[in-house]
Amino acid sequence: MHVLITGGAGFIGSHLADHHLARGDQVYVVDNLSTGSLANVAAFRGHPGFRFAEADILHWNGLGEAVAWADRIYHMAAVVGVKKVLEDPVAVMSTNMTGTERVLRAIHHGGWNPQVIIASTSEVYGFNPQSSFAESDYIVLPSAGRLRWAYAVTKLADEFLAFSYARKYGLHIVVARLFNTIGPNQVGHYGMVVPRFVRQAVDGDPLTVYGEGTQTRSFCDVRDTVVALDQLAGCPEAWGEVVNVGNDQEISIRALAELIVQRARSTSPLHFVSYKDAYGEEFEDVTHRRPVLNKLRALTGFSPEWTLTRTLEDLIERERAKIRRVA
Repeated sequence: MHVLITGGAGFIGSHLADHHLARGDQVYVVDNLSTGSLANVAAFRGHPGFRFAEADILHWNGLGEAVAWADRIYHMAAVVGVKKVLEDPVAVMSTNMTGTERVLRAIHHGGWNPQVIIASTSEVYGFNPQSSFAESDYIVLPSAGRLRWAYAVTKLADEFLAFSYARKYGLHIVVARLFNTIGPNQVGHYGMVVPRFVRQAVDGDPLTVYGEGTQTRSFCDVRDTVVALDQLAGCPEAWGEVVNVGNDQEISIRALAELIVQRARSTSPLHFVSYKDAYGEEFEDVTHRRPVLNKLRALTGFSPEWTLTRTLEDLIERERAKIRRVA
């Protein structure tokens, strides 16, 4: 199989590349390295089945050729992370929407109908009051002007673009709403909480909890996420559908911090900071984010293999190994 991954040097994209290379597929990764890293794909650079292009999806001249080559496309290229969204909302809007439309247009004009995953996000559910979110639930987003939600708005626009192209041209597209993916190679630079907590606990520093820590999230190991995405892309019944992808076990951010401190055998205290101190401006965060996975299970039979505790222990050991290498 020929696999094209946009944003493939990013956290999830690089794991998708590893997943397909291990299976013997040919993998073509494109990434502008704005949030992705060459270190994420360094292990593949000498692999005969791997190609890499450092390019921006908005301007890449090789897009048409790559799309025509691909049997499957994972469109992961996007500006992600709350800090990046607040720092450069213009880049969020242009990359996340224009980039997606450019990919879809190239697929339509490519004379070939590959399997396509368009990465969306659980953030599109916004402030829906339901205790857990199913794909048919209402989208509840704040009014215009709150740039914190630019990412969610662009991803929702991507979903409508995907469904429009799928319906009009019969493209084999699945929209995957990803819920808080964690795992090896994720970094905490842009607001990702788990790698930040793990590094702080291993270093013996205070774990910085934003707000009161009562907000809850559901974390899925990236090694489970890529399996689910692979299964969805190859499932004809999923084409033209939006599907939640994640783990439905929920935990508060404060309990997450305490669990990481415990598993790391750390003496780090918890340090609570306001959102304004953390991000430079006030904003209202969602109180919970838990997926209903009935649709994913019905389509693929998917069941996560990695528990949160097992993932955290793995990440803690990796962080300690990194420190030993540096030493």
